[in-house]
Amino acid sequence: MGAWLYILRCSDGSYYTGTTRADLERRVSEHQAGHFPGYTQTRRPVALAYSEYFDRITDAIAAERQIKGWSRAKKEALMAGDFAKLEDLARSRREPSLHGSRRAVSRRSSP
Repeated sequence: MGAWLYILRCSDGSYYTGTTRADLERRVSEHQAGHFPGYTQTRRPVALAYSEYFDRITDAIAAERQIKGWSRAKKEALMAGDFAKLEDLARSRREPSLHGSRRAVSRRSSP
């Protein structure tokens, strides 16, 4: 049985990522009505910003966990369908920054 991965845009501008096996529209309506205590209940109204269907619930849950660890910029690139930007943002996290890769170099003055 498949499942939906979804991202909601909350009234405070934050994002909530979740999964459901249920009908997606019904799940968004439940969040909107405050049926789930927690994050979205205090940040209503919410709006569906992104959704993707997975054939296996385990894949949807894995994607949810991955996305929850992403930066806001990566989430927004995914929602915009800007996969080139998403790839660039992912690459920039894997590569060390210039500041992190600098080493102190001792210099000797010439006699």
